[in-house]
This record gives sequence, C-alpha cells and structure tokens, in this order.
Amino acid sequence: MTQNPVATVRTAVDVPLRFADGYRTTARVHTFDGLVDGREHLALSLGDWQDGTPLVRPHSECLTGDVFGSERCDCGPQFREAVERISVSGGVLLYLRQEGRGIGLYAKLDAYALQDSGLDTYEANLALGRGEDERDYTAAAQMLAALGVDRLDLLSNNPDKAVQLERHGLTVERQVPTGVHLSAANAAYLRAKRDHTAHTLDLAG
Repeated sequence: MTQNPVATVRTAVDVPLRFADGYRTTARVHTFDGLVDGREHLALSLGDWQDGTPLVRPHSECLTGDVFGSERCDCGPQFREAVERISVSGGVLLYLRQEGRGIGLYAKLDAYALQDSGLDTYEANLALGRGEDERDYTAAAQMLAALGVDRLDLLSNNPDKAVQLERHGLTVERQVPTGVHLSAANAAYLRAKRDHTAHTLDLAG
C-alpha cells in the first residue's frame, strides 16, 4: 500500500448540469490543494452517498469525445452514463486531466493519424515514443481521501483502475462495468481495449 501526501478540498460549489439529450442534474464540484501532479482535477459529488458505499468513476478527460462528440472512442457516452448512474446511486465522478491516456491532446491526435494507417490505439502510442497508458491514479486516491472515501464501488471496465486505487489504500468492493457504447467508428478501438488490456467489454466477437 502506498502512503499518499494529504490533499485538501479547496472549493466546493454546486453546478447544474444539462446534457444534449435533456438530462439534468446538479453536481457538487470540488477542487483541491496538494495533488501530487499539480493538475486541476475535479470531483463531482452526485446524489446521496454519505451513508453508504459510493459509486465512483475515475473519468479521464477527453475533449474530442466529451465535448466534440467524437465517435472514435466511447468517452462521451461513458461520461453521460456515469453522471446519471452516480446521481441515482450516490457517489463521485472524478474528472481527471489525463487526455489521451495521459499523453496529451496533440499527441492523441497524432496517434489518431497513426491509427488511420493501421495501428491500434496502443501501438500508435508506442510508435510516438509514449507509453501505452501513462495514467497514474495517485491524485485520484488523494481526492477520494479528501472527500472521506476509503471504500467504493468502481464504475469502470478497466481493471488497472481498481489495481491502482487499491495500491493506494482504497478498498474496491465491487467493479461495476459501464455500458458498451459501440459504433462503427470505435469498434476497432473497443476491441483493442478488450483484447489488449482486458477491459470488460462484451462486443459479441
């Protein structure tokens, strides 16, 4: 178990959310001091979770998917799904500034160009001289600790998130898969995640 430096809540403010399909909810948005990577990560507290085990999704920022609606990934639909499911169950969505699995926006778009020439999403990162997945969840663990969370149900298809959070002293009671947001544009991307890093995705082939 890794002992993390202590982070503290810097600001907490209510933000009404409205999605393109009309779904609305309100998040209590937290900012933090003392995060190890110095990035401006956010925690969105949704629903009532103070008396139970919170449902938690660490969601990596994806400008192309979350904002532009790109169908090359499943990030936008996962974000939308997570907000509603966590609002119902009660818990926290961690919005982590980890664009492109940690390689940044420009490099992610460079990787897209390599994918268009035949590489998969992991091979493209490596061809750029980057790691397959450079994300580190130390700051995520700090954020949860600052919010008083020491055990959680993890809303994710990615087994590495559970491994890393437990390494930092959190108890993952259950790993809850997200839906499968399959499209013609992201089928190869999702197959690579299933086959290469054991994401829990039922793609029927």
